[in-house]
Amino acid sequence: EAAKLMERNGGGKIVGISSLGSIRYLENYTAVGVSKAALEALTRYLAVELSKMNICVNAVSGGVIDTDALKSFPNREEMLAEAALQTPAGRMVEVEDMVNTIMFLLSDESSMIRGQTLIVDGGISLLV
Repeated sequence: EAAKLMERNGGGKIVGISSLGSIRYLENYTAVGVSKAALEALTRYLAVELSKMNICVNAVSGGVIDTDALKSFPNREEMLAEAALQTPAGRMVEVEDMVNTIMFLLSDESSMIRGQTLIVDGGISLLV
């Protein structure tokens, strides 16, 4: 339904939110990880199918971010400690890092990026 509205308005942008659990095993993350992997596959398919309507579809995958969602994980403290020590950028990913990437994907400058999942993790996924 959103695509129909976007098409009537000349196109648009869709950005899904994923996480590293879509591409690697994370303890206590099975259901979420599988759903994020499905989101990334859907992003690729919709990017092709909706492109003819001038709709760009992409996703952003974040590293460990200290949000309320993390409070439901029994290994929260361990995840935060590992991310703080291991992230090559020297700091953990913050919400603003995700927002900046999403805003870029929503801008006109990203019109030729389609069907991609941009990883915003300070480089930690390169170590695994």
